[in-house]
Amino acid sequence: MQKLLDQLTRLYLTPGALSPQAFAQHLQDADAAPAALSAPDGSARVLAIPFNKASPGDTAHWTRLCAVANALQSDLGFPPPAVSISGAGFGLWLSFEHSVPAALLRECMALLQQSYFPEGEAAPPALALPPCTHGATGLWAAFIHPDLGASFADEPWLEMAPPEHGQVALLEPLESIAHDTFLQALATLRARHGAVPSAPPASGLLLADATLEDIVRHLHAKNIEPTFKHLIR
Repeated sequence: MQKLLDQLTRLYLTPGALSPQAFAQHLQDADAAPAALSAPDGSARVLAIPFNKASPGDTAHWTRLCAVANALQSDLGFPPPAVSISGAGFGLWLSFEHSVPAALLRECMALLQQSYFPEGEAAPPALALPPCTHGATGLWAAFIHPDLGASFADEPWLEMAPPEHGQVALLEPLESIAHDTFLQALATLRARHGAVPSAPPASGLLLADATLEDIVRHLHAKNIEPTFKHLIR
């Protein structure tokens, strides 16, 4: 279990945010609250995009996911995202190198939807961190190998828990999106749709939406050693 938690933390969680005890409950208790993917301020290292079945027999959700996954890599330079079955459909899991403020996550999701899946739900339901049971059905959500996705198009779930070592093997090769790559992609999407940032960027960083970590990193990039006066500005 620890190896799986380590991989999920490496890719999607703030270190220490999910204890082994809480993770065990997440895996075993269908009625437990889903593991939190964001910090109390809404920032997160993950953007999970759902592609749910519109109706029984529908397989277009898998086709849409494939098109979006390919575009994220070819258009925006993102590394391959993880793919999951959720119990209701599929999910694409984008991992960020650093926590992204909530406002930028919302903007990124809106711009991605406008660019690549405009027919999607306006407010899609949040995905729970796999592996776990789907609350409405009791079936299992899990990460899958993309080559097997089409075989799950009719039934995007598992009847039982996936082997933990298999989940680890799927996650180990994945990489996070570098912060500079994310900022460049956001700029590309904004330019494509004429979107205007909510605050002027400073060397690629929206300080109005920045975390303390972002501000310290920004100052270090300018060869400034942060002091108390910098952090309260």
